[in-house]
Amino acid sequence: MVMLQARFEQYIAEHKLFTTEDRLLLTVSGGVDSMVMLALFVEAGYRIGVAHCNFCLRGAESDEDEELVARVAAQYGVPHYNRRFDTEAEMERTGESMEMAARRLRYAWFEELCVTEGYTAIAVAHHADDSIETFFINLLRGTGLRGLTGISQQRGAVVRPLLFATRKEILEYAVAHHIPYREDSSNRSTKYLRNKIRLGLVPRIREINPRFTPLMCRNIDRLTEAQRFIGQAIEKIRKQAVTHDQGVDTIHLEQIDAEFSRNFVLYELLSSAYGFKGDVIDALCRALDEGVSGRRFYARDWVACSDRNRVVVSRIEEQDSCEVEVPKGALRAYCGNSVLYFEEQNIDLVESLQVPAQMALFDADKLQWPLRLRRWREGDWFVPFGMAGKKKLSDLLIDQKLSLMEKQRQLVLLSGEDIIWVVGLRTDDRYRVDDRTEQVLSIHREIV
Repeated sequence: MVMLQARFEQYIAEHKLFTTEDRLLLTVSGGVDSMVMLALFVEAGYRIGVAHCNFCLRGAESDEDEELVARVAAQYGVPHYNRRFDTEAEMERTGESMEMAARRLRYAWFEELCVTEGYTAIAVAHHADDSIETFFINLLRGTGLRGLTGISQQRGAVVRPLLFATRKEILEYAVAHHIPYREDSSNRSTKYLRNKIRLGLVPRIREINPRFTPLMCRNIDRLTEAQRFIGQAIEKIRKQAVTHDQGVDTIHLEQIDAEFSRNFVLYELLSSAYGFKGDVIDALCRALDEGVSGRRFYARDWVACSDRNRVVVSRIEEQDSCEVEVPKGALRAYCGNSVLYFEEQNIDLVESLQVPAQMALFDADKLQWPLRLRRWREGDWFVPFGMAGKKKLSDLLIDQKLSLMEKQRQLVLLSGEDIIWVVGLRTDDRYRVDDRTEQVLSIHREIV
């Protein structure tokens, strides 16, 4: 592992990630990957600063990570920045998962540091095994080719100078050079999909092929090259098939070569430029196949409308209800900036009826399918859980002290004409799980 330093510097030069003129902000958690990255940067002589986030999720462990990073940064004589976040409160406020909330918080702070302290790039310690795990995560969740290209070397100001190295190489370097690091106990938990892949799937595959890691790295490189080629071809199609007029983009399907897969081209056009998800694009393509016009499909900020031989894409307007249907058996539904995950199970398998605000449980046999998901509107009412009388949604939103933006994006889930869930806030008492319930519909909402 003596050669890791030389390979590190060679990788940076080959991919032109940054130069000696740059000031680099290193994101250091205290784990072995980022602590080795810090040591490599110091040895290479780059101008660096160290940023550490304490998400206050692991009690004393989080504090000990913070202390280690501060101590080592002082030993190296490099600028050190630390920030503590109330991550759980932020999750409760926004409805985001822990991973999404932590990611948003840390990158917003890193970008702030770049502006205030004059850093030109943000270095993250992702390595080859992280990229392989990302490949499998996206594969299992359903993805296009772009999702199988692993982690990119550079995106905007963020650079990843350790993607050439494996987890094993990094650990061996830390041991050989007596680099202190902390082990995050959550890395051993199989609650997270990444850990299930890291601890369960990958070791099994490596038993079949001991050269699994370098083989996968080459596969990902080939897929990345294929995606780059496809991306260039899609941009040519975009210039031919997409017109722009006063903020409205129109995809003219007859301009797409008949020898190409129309659905694949639409996926590439809609996912890359507007952020539409695969499930939504699949539903749009089915509507086109069935000759259905006027149906609307939503991404975070965009809406696509099927219109005979065209797809019209525009920004979501404030007055748009963003209404989508949720058929029985659907696993998830996208609406604006939210995704809802659905799971039906027997009451005996439900561990607890006490769930956080971003989850809801309903008596599945009381529901009328398809469900409908939309933004709230004036005049909406429901029967809050634990109450017997009606309550106007406008009054509930005032009680919750939501911002104007949060009010505009507030979603409701309906069964028939009844609002069963003011999403992320309150469920309706009429559809509650009770002593006669046999099947339970569990719904979990995340912000995307």
